Amino acid sequence: MSDKNSKALVPIKKMLPPAIKPKNSQSSQPFQLVNGSLRLESRDEVRDILPDILGKVLARVWLDSSFHRDFSQDPQKTLESNGVFLPENMSIEFQKQNTDRPRIVVFEQKPGSKFKLRIFYLQLVMMAGR
Repeated sequence: MSDKNSKALVPIKKMLPPAIKPKNSQSSQPFQLVNGSLRLESRDEVRDILPDILGKVLARVWLDSSFHRDFSQDPQKTLESNGVFLPENMSIEFQKQNTDRPRIVVFEQKPGSKFKLRIFYLQLVMMAGR
């Protein structure tokens, strides 16, 4: 159907899906989490920026078994080896590692306290529609 005959209310540009790896690419990191290095400094930065990165992490956990193994063993170290650095008072837990719906939870812990405050979590959820 041509654009002139389209009945869409909002025009949509035809684009390639974002996760296609070029056939001739020899990159050792085809699904990078960030370009270069990213050091998050505050809770606001973590809330604003980290959910998008952790969405990529969940997708990569789903596709890459070695990344899944590394992330399930030490999520913080895996993020750092991929260029993402959290503030010292933030920690990440990878829960439900062996299910179809893994969850990543981000906590904040004040120095000298045993209490951890959950900042947010991300989880894969499958939905069917009709």
